[in-house]
Parts: sequence; C-alpha cells; structure tokens
Amino acid sequence: MQMTEKQLEQIKAQLKRLQKLPESFYGKKLQGIDIDAIKTQADFEKLPFSSKQELREAYPLGLKAVDEEQIVRIHSSSGTTGSPVIIPYTQKDVDDWAIMFARCYEMAGITKMDRIHITPGYGLWTAGIGFQLGAERLGAMTIPMGPGNTEKQIRMMIDLKSTVLTATSSYALLLGEEIQRRGIKDQIHLKKGIIGSERWSDSMRQRIHDTLGIELYDIYGLTECYGPGIGINCKAGVEGMHLWDDYIYCEILDPQTGNPVPDGELGEICLTTLVKEGAPLIRFRTHDLARFIPGECPHCGKKYPRISAIMGRSDDMVKIKGCIIFPSTIENIIKDIPGVSSEYRAEIAHIDGRDQMTLSVEVEGGVDRSEVAIGLAYHFKEKANLTPIVKVVGEGELPRSEKKTKRIIDHRFE
Repeated sequence: MQMTEKQLEQIKAQLKRLQKLPESFYGKKLQGIDIDAIKTQADFEKLPFSSKQELREAYPLGLKAVDEEQIVRIHSSSGTTGSPVIIPYTQKDVDDWAIMFARCYEMAGITKMDRIHITPGYGLWTAGIGFQLGAERLGAMTIPMGPGNTEKQIRMMIDLKSTVLTATSSYALLLGEEIQRRGIKDQIHLKKGIIGSERWSDSMRQRIHDTLGIELYDIYGLTECYGPGIGINCKAGVEGMHLWDDYIYCEILDPQTGNPVPDGELGEICLTTLVKEGAPLIRFRTHDLARFIPGECPHCGKKYPRISAIMGRSDDMVKIKGCIIFPSTIENIIKDIPGVSSEYRAEIAHIDGRDQMTLSVEVEGGVDRSEVAIGLAYHFKEKANLTPIVKVVGEGELPRSEKKTKRIIDHRFE
C-alpha cells in the first residue's frame, strides 16, 4: 500500500515524540535513528519491527508514552502464552477508538434505531467494551450481555428484540444451533451479525447465516492496536475489509523476509498507529495473514484501503512430516467433502516414533460416515500430502466455545 505524505508526517511526529522518552519502550528502541532522514516510504521501511515478545517484555507499563495522569484506562492481551501485553489508553485514544468502531457499524448499515446485543467478554480484554463504545458513539441501544449463559442470552434477545449480534464466530454458531434446536427462529429479530476475534471459514459463515438468517460482517482489530474496530467489510458476503487509514498504516510483508509483498499476494499484516498517544505501535508484526485488495471498492466507493479476510496466523502453522498445515489448509479440504460441516478438530501427537494427525469432523444426519472418513483421508493426502486418521461424529458433538475455538491442538510439545 502506498504511504501518503500525511501518513509519513504523522509517523515522523510520533517517532520524534517517542524518541524524547528515553525510558520508554520505543524511546530505547529508536535511539540513534535520525528521524529527519526518513523522507520516503522506503526510508520508513528500514525502521525496526516490533514483536509481540518485545511488548510482553515491556510489562507492566514500559509501553506507556505519556505522563501517568493522562492514562484513563488499561487493556491487556490474554497472556496465555507468557506475560500479558499491557496497553495504556488516553482519553483521546478511547475517543478515537469509539469513532472508528462507530464507522464500522455505519459501514454495515447499522443505525441508532438498532439494538446491539454484545456477547464478547468485558474487562481487560478489548472486545466487549469496544463493541459498546462504538454502539454508544453511534447512538444505538446497547445490550451489554458479555459471554456465557446462553439461556439468558436467548431470552434477552427475544424480549428486547435485539437486531444486531456481536460475537466470535464460535459463539455465533453456538447460539444459532441452539436457536435452531429449539425451533424459535421466528421469535428472533436479528438482522445482522458483526463477527470478530477469530478467523472463520466460508462453510462456518454459511452455517451461521443459515441458522440465524442474518447478514454477516467481518470486523478486525487487536488489543495492541486499539482493539476490534480498525476495519470491517462494507457489504455482507463481500470479500475485503476496509481499514481506517487515517488512524493506522498497514503493511503486508513476507513472513520470512520481512519485505513487502506485491498487492494481491498473501503476507503478514504489520501495523503502525498514526495518532495513538498512550501506547503507539511502530511496525508491529501481528502474525495475521491477509492480502491487499488493489483498486477502489466497487461496492461502496469508499477510498479506505481493503485487505482480505484474515486467512490465518503465521504462528498457527504446524509442520507434520515435512508438510506445512494452516487452519485454512484443513478448511479448504473439508469444504469439498459432501455432508461435512464447518466444525473440525485436529490433534497432532508423536506416537510410536512418528508424528500423526487425528482429524475429527462433524457430518449431517444420514451421511455414510465410513465413506466420509475414507474420502476425507484420500482428499487430504491428495491436497496436502498427508494422511490423517479421520474420526467422524454427528453435528454438535465437537466442543463449542463462548470465546475462541482452538481447532488445531499440538500435543508434541506438552
């Protein structure tokens, strides 16, 4: 993506401000760099990257880039794989995030007359409160349910006539299946779903659409960069999320070399914040995989740049018997097998001196399970050069999650 003159000016202003904070994370990282010598996008691309591990090592408040009295809120990553990343926010950061999130709702055709049902978690996680911030900025009625208690979720959804569901794809599927099981779809007033936090396959999208009967939108964001709400697709079912490039600058890089890839090629998203105060980001490697979609959007005419749906994460990759497997690898294979649903679980273990994948999939009632198992194993070998042990179960038998569902579990390093 081409950097604009204004973006370069904003980035240089951030760099100069951060360089004057010698005790901060970026103050140390930018020591010795001549900011005035950065005159082009190519010059910017010589700046060092920031990694998740570096941000963890700044725990607890090493990322803080303003005086403490300006900090009005703290958010944090989960910390499930190490120390959490602590992100301080100023009031301007909170306001900017709300503006971006309200834009997301507007892009999806949501208005102040909607009733927005929020199921993602609250607290240090940015999800629930981000969805609420944007809804309140928009002026819509907010129903801040948070996760869990599906019985109460459905009751409130019916009684309060919620029109918009915000959720992870896993929880949207769980709700859709429960509503379908109870036969109460005619009592549900939902029209749209804003789905984020985890990637989801086309078949999963279709199943959520079928069970709930709603338009579905992808929303993008991460705790380190405000939270969800930095981008969304402009029309349900249309590939491509618009990014708010007046707040963030996005690069897509070769995960191995760190060099930019040509527009249209898959690579790793790398983000720089343009006006964030509390904890700015400079060239932060997200590990999320996507591609730029070149040209102006033919659907809405907005000039905000577009990226594809998130295709996976570079750190979600597993290597088995020399074969590289992503979640998208499995999803693209199982969608070609008739009768197989979107849900799967892949477990990798070292058994009798060799690595082995066991792939569990769900099938619709009446499907010949032995035929599916044989066909899927053959198709997997043909497409990925790997033959898994296939276990076939009925729909709804694999675990569902109220948050993110972990679909590839590697037992080799436990």
